[in-house]
Amino acid sequence: MAKGGGPAPTSPRTLNIGRLLIFVLALCVIGILVYKKFGGAISGYTSIPQEYQINYVPSDFNISIDEQEALEILSNPHRNRKAFNDLVYDINLGILYHVANRMNLTESQKGQIQKEYDKHHPYLRNLYFNDFVSIKDTTSNLYQTWYDNEGSNAVSVLHEVAAKYTCFLVNHIITTLVPTDGGSIFAKGQNIDTPCGVALTEALQPMMKRLEDRAAIQDFSRSRGLLQEKVEKVIAELATMEIRDKKGLNKQMQTKVFGFNVSTSDIEVSAISIMKVGFKLDQYFDINLNSKQGIVTITLPEPTVLSHEVYPKIDKLDIGWMREVKSVDLNKNFNALRTEFRRDALESDVMDKAKTQAIELMNTMFGPAISGLNSRYKLRVKFKEPERNDDLPDESAYEGIEEEAGLED
Repeated sequence: MAKGGGPAPTSPRTLNIGRLLIFVLALCVIGILVYKKFGGAISGYTSIPQEYQINYVPSDFNISIDEQEALEILSNPHRNRKAFNDLVYDINLGILYHVANRMNLTESQKGQIQKEYDKHHPYLRNLYFNDFVSIKDTTSNLYQTWYDNEGSNAVSVLHEVAAKYTCFLVNHIITTLVPTDGGSIFAKGQNIDTPCGVALTEALQPMMKRLEDRAAIQDFSRSRGLLQEKVEKVIAELATMEIRDKKGLNKQMQTKVFGFNVSTSDIEVSAISIMKVGFKLDQYFDINLNSKQGIVTITLPEPTVLSHEVYPKIDKLDIGWMREVKSVDLNKNFNALRTEFRRDALESDVMDKAKTQAIELMNTMFGPAISGLNSRYKLRVKFKEPERNDDLPDESAYEGIEEEAGLED
């Protein structure tokens, strides 16, 4: 024991052992940091094969799409079917090239992208088109324009459809260009993400945002210029079905300060809807007599929505002292109800019922006259198939509906 009862002084040997432990610990920490920094590549050895490593580099997304032309295509995809296919082609190729640039692929690999995509485009363009037209109600363009939403709605639908197939496409193409280890791609570099994540967040979303901004400007201009003067035109329509419905919605808007509600506004809106479905005879109507077979064929166009009247009513409008409610909120509610009416109707069997009623009506109108010509004549009612695009495979064509009216000899 040291003089005065204090602790014994530390021996030089003990100090050396402590310093050695600290040195070894520091060396281990440095080794771990170096391993993480350089991916484990030490002395020419790496735990991940070099051929599976992708080095991500910064790259800007650039795509040459005429936004105005794209919105025109989306507003009427049936009329612009070939242009719609080309738009899908340009969007998907632009996304694929951006992913390839971010992954720093070689020029040889990037040169294979278009060739690989051409293998998938024939069926992808049909999937895009069929999904797009099934979600977007193309017969409601006039109403969407009035509610400042026609172009924005089309872009939103395209975004929904593209997001559905982009990851599948990108993953499938990239894995054919880049060697993988059990389907996995090992990556390093700046802003590392999966090829799917790069495609969605860096390419698809910014592109759709630019289209939405352009659509908002176009919607505003069109809604202000809609029906600047009275329009009169000749129509020839045959309505065979009428749907009446009623819906309502409630919306509450709150203003909070530091998490506490200080003002609340309530809106309750209801509406009744009257929709007529039938045939635009000024677009197509044909009667053909085949005397050899004894058949009179009447061909009608495909059924469509002829008119849709929505009568909204505000059941409750309780505005808080912060005045959260704006006119745009009411318009959005009215448009939401109108859209829901049309969605319910179009998803039902109203189009098939319209065709059935048209067959019965044609039989009632023309049956006696046809029987008067010859008792052996029969009446056949057909519905015109949508125009076939020469750029589409045969299996994508629609099948027409053809039925015979029950005329007795």
